[in-house]
Amino acid sequence: MEVARRFGENLRRLRKAADVSQEELGLRSSLHRTEIGLLERGARVPRIDTLIKIASGLGIRIDCALLDGITWTPRTSQAGGFKIEEEEESEAVRLIRDSREELDQRAERWMGDGEEEGEGPTS
Repeated sequence: MEVARRFGENLRRLRKAADVSQEELGLRSSLHRTEIGLLERGARVPRIDTLIKIASGLGIRIDCALLDGITWTPRTSQAGGFKIEEEEESEAVRLIRDSREELDQRAERWMGDGEEEGEGPTS
């Protein structure tokens, strides 16, 4: 699998750059070190929760609107855990909502302007 191989290469490169062993990354991510090895060799593609755990364990931010509001607290002396933000509207959702409202306002103006001048979409 090309995706699994590329992900594994990236994971290994970033882990080594952070000077972290597979075992340490596994502890930080609440994963077994053999899971880290399988991912680095391209034998597996990570699930989304695993990807979030590994990124947090390496101190890497995942900038993806689909993952807004989901974070992982890396393990230290206690078990790590997910935090799901439910009360705040994410930046991506605000941008989509604002864009939709702007499009609706433009459409209303266009429909209104055309009807008054006889040049609207029904002419």
